[in-house]
Amino acid sequence: MIYPWQTDDWQRLQQLRSHWPHALLLHGQAGIGKLPFAQHLAKGLLCEAPQANGEPCGACAACNWFVQGNHPDYRIVVPEALAAEIGQAGGDEEAKAEKADKADGEEGKKGRAPSKEIRIEQVRALLDFTGVGSHRGGLRVVVLYPAEALNVAAANALLKTLEEPPAGVVFLVVSARIDRLLPTIISRCRQWPMGTPAPEAAAAWLAQQGVDDAPALLAQAGGAPLAALALAHDENRTLRDWTLAQLAAGPACDAFACGETLQKLPVPLVLGWLQRWAYDLLAERTAGRPRYFPQAAGGLARCAAKLDAAALARYLKTVTRQRAVENHPLNARLVFEELFLGYRELFA
Repeated sequence: MIYPWQTDDWQRLQQLRSHWPHALLLHGQAGIGKLPFAQHLAKGLLCEAPQANGEPCGACAACNWFVQGNHPDYRIVVPEALAAEIGQAGGDEEAKAEKADKADGEEGKKGRAPSKEIRIEQVRALLDFTGVGSHRGGLRVVVLYPAEALNVAAANALLKTLEEPPAGVVFLVVSARIDRLLPTIISRCRQWPMGTPAPEAAAAWLAQQGVDDAPALLAQAGGAPLAALALAHDENRTLRDWTLAQLAAGPACDAFACGETLQKLPVPLVLGWLQRWAYDLLAERTAGRPRYFPQAAGGLARCAAKLDAAALARYLKTVTRQRAVENHPLNARLVFEELFLGYRELFA
């Protein structure tokens, strides 16, 4: 299925069916449904009796295999850490084979954290898939998500494949951070930017999902409806509100309490809160209107009045640099203490 705000993208993409590109780069903000869109597109490309608008019929053998996650002409490549969250990724034979190969090695030791990268072994496994003909006489489709998770070796291996694309193979490359992709990979794909839905449409969809206070959640999610839906059911919502209260305290923010309380949370999650809060402080100083936390406008206004705009801009750059290494094995407590101490020093 595709979401209501993706109908226009779907209809415009059908114009490419007569000359479909060998690689399509679907990019846009996180939380707008790019991966489900890519999967639905893959299903439509593999369907043996598609409708006039490109929608899969849902009844043919290809559609049934796709739903079951065992279509012989389809592969999805994701980091190991995401495999459990994406149904069909768990059925990827290459992913299973790679996991088995690693079981006896050092990386397969008990307790190893699942990789957050797409590794070269996964990309190399595609060579066997792309090197043989189609089982059903049609296209072979590869979904790669998220493309920014490719490590250097994997990105270079993928580039070689994109430079000499096998006949009848379509790559659907999905990314929320196109700025982190190799320019050479971008240049070999047909770019397809996917926009964030209008606030009214996103709020209406969230209301249909039973979400209360949709506008506030949409603001926190930067307008992305799926991210807002996740926030509505986020088990860390209480900690997020506590963190915002600490940030609203300005010079009274307890940096060590923040490090102690938040240390078990994922580093990217807390960095996202900090980055959005710092952005809102800068917006409050310049435009007088916060973007992400309008419900905390009072606290933002008090804090913004007490700090120097240039110092805040430097702090925002510090948080942004930290986000570049957010998936590395960092000591969360030390990272948080340093960042919250830096925040408190803005008011010194």
